[in-house]
Amino acid sequence: MSGSPFSPVGLMLLSVLVIIIGVVLPAVWSTSPARRRAASSVLAQLLKAARSRR
Repeated sequence: MSGSPFSPVGLMLLSVLVIIIGVVLPAVWSTSPARRRAASSVLAQLLKAARSRR
């Protein structure tokens, strides 16, 4: 069972990967200023939510 992709660790890794691909990369490499601002805003909201849970 530990090799299951649906284990809690696997789901956490998948979530982090999706966030990196969908938010962090566009914020860093996009040539469109509007897209960079939007991705940066989403990243800031995600980080704020993560900090408030601690």
